[in-house]
Amino acid sequence: MTADTGAASRARVLRQALALSLGAAVSLGLARFSYALLLGPMRADLGWSYFTAGAMNTGNAAGYLLGALVMPRLMAKVGPKAALVGGGLATALLLMLHGMVTDNGALMALRLASGAASAATFVAGGLLAARLGGQAVAAAPGSGLGAGLVLGLYYGGTGLGIIVSAFLVPAFDRVGAAHGWQPAWQALGAVALGLTVLMALGTARDAPVAGTAATQAPVPWRALGWALAGYAMFGLGYIGYMTFIVTLLREQQLGSTAITAFYVTLGLGVVASSWLWAGLLQRWRGGQVLALLNGLLALATVLPVLSPHPLAVFGSGALFGAVFLSVVASTTALVRHNLPVAAWPRGIAAFTILFALGQIAGPSLVGLIADGPGGLARGLALSAAMLALGAVLALAQRPLRRS
Repeated sequence: MTADTGAASRARVLRQALALSLGAAVSLGLARFSYALLLGPMRADLGWSYFTAGAMNTGNAAGYLLGALVMPRLMAKVGPKAALVGGGLATALLLMLHGMVTDNGALMALRLASGAASAATFVAGGLLAARLGGQAVAAAPGSGLGAGLVLGLYYGGTGLGIIVSAFLVPAFDRVGAAHGWQPAWQALGAVALGLTVLMALGTARDAPVAGTAATQAPVPWRALGWALAGYAMFGLGYIGYMTFIVTLLREQQLGSTAITAFYVTLGLGVVASSWLWAGLLQRWRGGQVLALLNGLLALATVLPVLSPHPLAVFGSGALFGAVFLSVVASTTALVRHNLPVAAWPRGIAAFTILFALGQIAGPSLVGLIADGPGGLARGLALSAAMLALGAVLALAQRPLRRS
């Protein structure tokens, strides 16, 4: 391979990785994590308790679980790219509809449906990123463009969605007006539509998923048990922070400009995580990365509980952002390292299902505790404890003999 050919291959892989990252921006950054910024205005306008506010994200996670459950068969039938783009288009439409209703039942149904649609985009994008990472190693060996970096770029796209949300929601939230939060949802949907179009144009045509849904290689559940358990604790713990942290900061009298800066800091941390952890994702085959990142998240979660000082708050946001999506990337890397290619769709979906199960319980549990003595601070302290437990569990995961 000539230097010019290698450079062209590297540029092609980077373009496709960045296009795929827009799927993460839509499915997580816009569809899920923008809710933290809208929770306060919606809660005040609609008279929600913390439990009800958390239950809305529980509904979103339940939809995500339903989407993840059907993804192996869906990708085997229509291919990963069709699932990726179709999920993004559906997510954009559903976000716009959030801004057209006020009934709790209708909002719950929309959170459920948007969770299912975003799962299609996120799981398919993860599989395509894993494939692209393998192509990167083959196309440009020794270039530093490894599978870990490609996966980091994909999941780091969530940071773009978080940053866009940080600026978009305050710009469109009509503070003090009846249902003034609705234009922000409509704006989020419009941006999601634009990003999905760009993603579709920049993503290469995909090969069929290896095997049919019936013939894809099985996943050794028991052998991956410690990692799966640690990841379930991650789902339980991180979602409490991402649901309620902005509301906690508002209760601590942090101003609107400072909250926007905090959320941008968190989003920039997610983008930076693409490079921070790529080497570890490439080298470590067991549960070490999952354990380390869960431990760091526990620290980041407890910092604003212990102190409302700006150093603690912004340190928490920077650290949390730099870590939490890399936990997701670490499980995709673990699948790549330890399972045959034919088992990748089911392996990625298996971790996604555990991720979703944790998220289903997490927001409602934290909201229920926050409605009692101790408020949100106690609820987020529980989130930190669950993340710490996840670190201990993941540390016991050993590499598998790859077949």
